[in-house]
Amino acid sequence: MADFALILSEAVAEPASFGVITATVWVSIAMAIFIAILLWKKVPAFIAGMLDNKIAEISKQLNEAERLRLDAESLKAEYEAKLAGAVKEAAAMRARAESDAETLVAKAKADATALIARRKQMAEDRIAAAEATALTEVRAATAKAATAAAAALIAEKHDAKADKTLVDQAIAGVAKG
Repeated sequence: MADFALILSEAVAEPASFGVITATVWVSIAMAIFIAILLWKKVPAFIAGMLDNKIAEISKQLNEAERLRLDAESLKAEYEAKLAGAVKEAAAMRARAESDAETLVAKAKADATALIARRKQMAEDRIAAAEATALTEVRAATAKAATAAAAALIAEKHDAKADKTLVDQAIAGVAKG
């Protein structure tokens, strides 16, 4: 059988044109003509131009993306700085509020102490005034009672004769003086 395959391969000859041009040669010639036409029409330059345009577009997009990335990083840094500033400002505001609250509490305590002292002084002044008024009223009542008692005693113990003696003594005392 191996002999048959060998005979068959020798027996079948490839068809050729003009005796030398086989199908492989015709395909090679067609390819060469096709490539020559492509070169003559400047297709590789056109393809290279398209690729260069595409490369330029991609490069432009990469540059734009890089610029946007840098912008985003700068914005991020700016907002981080603003956030840090806001945190510091909030801490300062809180500290001021606590300080103000402590000051207000201290002032309220001082005001309350002063108010208590004023009210205590006013109460003491009222008590002193009431004591003075009561003392004056007691003295007046005592004097009135003493006067009434003296008048009653005089009226009871003195008569016209005793009055005459008193009047004479008073006149004599005035005359000496």
